[in-house]
Amino acid sequence: MTITRSRARAALAAALLGAAALLSGCGYNDFQRMDEEVKASWSEVLNQYQRRADLIPNIVNTVKGEANFEQETLTRVVEARAKATSIQATPELINNPEAFQKFQAAQGELTGALSRLLVVSEQYPNLKANQGFQDLRVQLEGTENRITVARNRYIKTVADYNVLARSFPTNLTAKIFSYEVKPSFTVQNEAQISTPPTVDFGSKPAAPAASR
Repeated sequence: MTITRSRARAALAAALLGAAALLSGCGYNDFQRMDEEVKASWSEVLNQYQRRADLIPNIVNTVKGEANFEQETLTRVVEARAKATSIQATPELINNPEAFQKFQAAQGELTGALSRLLVVSEQYPNLKANQGFQDLRVQLEGTENRITVARNRYIKTVADYNVLARSFPTNLTAKIFSYEVKPSFTVQNEAQISTPPTVDFGSKPAAPAASR
């Protein structure tokens, strides 16, 4: 009886070791690690977008104090922020391509509305002289940089993960354990990712050269 039990335990141990080696060789452990890296990088993207969303009410309230400021521009920012923050940005969003694209579109719309507001703001000298507004400008500038860095990291981690999910033989492991290809950010011009938006309230166009 003792010998039989010992053999059974040895066989079980061998089977477990074999299964572990098989899973490791087929990329199972890599999927575990890279899936966590994608989640971590996505969380950082969300943190930076939230940071920007939190800045916007202060920017809007400051601009509201400027007489005759373009109401349409201000309204677009408020509406775009409301739309972007209405989307529940959960970790599961990166597993739903359709929801991910809606989220990306909403954030892009907010970026456009903010850019328009900043351009219009340059036409108001009082805003340029407002220290509170200048401080918000610096915070927004830093946040846009952080968004760019976070997006780049997410794009890189997703690209590595997707290569693993599509390559043989790890694609077989992906099918068995339901590791689907994950969506990533898309832009018409790749430079839009690597170059953060320019936010400059102090620069003025160069004066035309004097005619001779």
